[in-house]
Amino acid sequence: MKVSIERSALLKAMGRAQSVVEKRNTIPILSNVLLEAEGDTLSFRATDLDIEVVDRAPAMVLSAGAATVGAHTLHEIVRKLPDGAMVELEYDATAGRMNVRAGRSNFSLATLPREDFPVMASAEYDCNFAAEPAVLRRLFDKAKFAISTEETRYYLNGIYMHAADGPDGRTLRCVATDGHRLARIDAPLPQGADNLPGVIVPRKTVGELRKLLDDDDVQIAVSVSETKVRFATPEVTLTSKVIDGSFPDYSRVIPQNNTKRLEVDAAEFSRAVDRVSTVSSERSRAVKLSLDEDRLILSVNAPDSGAADEELAVAYGDEPLEIGFNAKYLQEIADQVDRENAVFLFNSSGDPTLMREGNDETAVYVVMPMRV
Repeated sequence: MKVSIERSALLKAMGRAQSVVEKRNTIPILSNVLLEAEGDTLSFRATDLDIEVVDRAPAMVLSAGAATVGAHTLHEIVRKLPDGAMVELEYDATAGRMNVRAGRSNFSLATLPREDFPVMASAEYDCNFAAEPAVLRRLFDKAKFAISTEETRYYLNGIYMHAADGPDGRTLRCVATDGHRLARIDAPLPQGADNLPGVIVPRKTVGELRKLLDDDDVQIAVSVSETKVRFATPEVTLTSKVIDGSFPDYSRVIPQNNTKRLEVDAAEFSRAVDRVSTVSSERSRAVKLSLDEDRLILSVNAPDSGAADEELAVAYGDEPLEIGFNAKYLQEIADQVDRENAVFLFNSSGDPTLMREGNDETAVYVVMPMRV
């Protein structure tokens, strides 16, 4: 194998590949990226056995072939090469080395047999549809903050993607929860997604997928089976196992009868929560909301470090209410709001609170209160 490739194209592809590769591996071959040169394309395949990414970049292929080489090492070399450099990759099969040349720089890297490289078995996908990057970006970006990091409840360690019935018809829905807060985001159901099986997309996959969604000019081909999910653009294919478990019935957690309505400037509210929580104890970071006629007082009382309060002008016309929340949860939810105003719907100080963006019901958030 011998190829010549522009440094920026090589860096972009290696960046995607090496982010899938775990830093520490008990299986040596999983630290490598599989390079395959054919026609006028160099493809890069990396896997951690749960996720596989295949990236394709244009290259001048002088002789076709394949080889595996340490992903992090190659990425670091390319990152340190000068901008605009042409990089030559040549696999010396007899020595088992990959030679990397650019200008006056020469590197000789160890390789492992390409036959040892695991390729994820291609599944039969039950459902195939195309989606706009902006739609998927909104669905996953707005839900991911609520993904649980608790390994014991592994079925909450991802985003539940499924077809559902929304207020305005069938929707493509993403839901995430960690038991303390929940995010439910809807988008119109794409053509061909009617029979979408509900799958839990793992946290790491959500992070990798985000890198595919920055280019609004390409459509994302989505393929889903009960065990795998695949997102593909003309350049990149990301395949992942889904979490083997049942996502809980989240509809039971979403309150239906919260009538006390607070409307507040989302950015102003988030900054105020951040300011008063500066004095709170790190462990609980509890902040109290005291609501009265068109007035909200945010307060924190931490006996060890001090107290703080801040008043905001809001739209609120119900009976007075005092309720406490984890400051971090409140901020993260308020930060999801794209429009100016966040609407909070309360029932009592012990019941879950609902939050949405204005009157938009396609993005709904729930946060559990805490004692303060």
